[in-house]
Amino acid sequence: MAFRTILTVTGPNKRDGDLKLTADLCNEIGAHLAVLVVAIAAPPPVGEYAAVVSEAWLEQRQADENLLKKRTAAVSAFLAGRAPSADVSSEYPEAGWVDDTIGRRARYADITVIGPELLADQTLKSKAIEGALFSSGKPLLLIPEGSRPTLKPKRVLIAWDAGLEASRAARESLDMLPGADEVHLVMVDPVEDEYRHGAEPGADAAAYLARHGVNVTVDRLPSLDHSVVDVLRRHALDIAADLLVMGAYGHSRLRERIFGGVTVSMLEDPSMPILMAR
Repeated sequence: MAFRTILTVTGPNKRDGDLKLTADLCNEIGAHLAVLVVAIAAPPPVGEYAAVVSEAWLEQRQADENLLKKRTAAVSAFLAGRAPSADVSSEYPEAGWVDDTIGRRARYADITVIGPELLADQTLKSKAIEGALFSSGKPLLLIPEGSRPTLKPKRVLIAWDAGLEASRAARESLDMLPGADEVHLVMVDPVEDEYRHGAEPGADAAAYLARHGVNVTVDRLPSLDHSVVDVLRRHALDIAADLLVMGAYGHSRLRERIFGGVTVSMLEDPSMPILMAR
């Protein structure tokens, strides 16, 4: 689908690098930029000293809210003239509701962008990722430090496992793919069966993409005792991909957190711009 509204998330103590990066993406495709400034509310005091420290807690919350207002105004000023159009909103949710708060805002955008500054903030990063993936129904674009993001990529790697999440990710990126010089549909150790890859792994997905004008190549790769993540990263380097497209959390979040998985590994250390959907 076409990206007409792009959302990015920032905090009260962040710099403006992610804002500039996302504004540049908006300028590239003529999209509206939405910015959500999020401060996580100070937790209320508990225990026998709660009454004593409650005044300090209220003062902390007031200071947080003042800082949030100041940052929101500064973001608005910074964005003036930097994107085709923009809006800035702010939220001060309790810690347990941050992901849902971000997810609700992300429902009114076509994609959420998480840049290097937010990726360096472990707390807000995880809340933004979970909110975008699990509470919005929209895709997520991760942009690590040192990468050159674009919404008009020339070489794209689609990580394909024939799952629902991978199908969603391919569909969400479909507006970008016809303009790419090369799109590689990549499978690692695909199994020929009727339930997933079929008699010719990747053929059905490639035919679907080709009907949309995508110049697609099917790459079936052996793992050779390497992890799927390592194989995908190496192949992305080999083909000089500027975007990786993949489904997120084919297994439950709990299972991936305990046992690991492709999604968790990519989120912990994205080596290139990654578009995720589920």
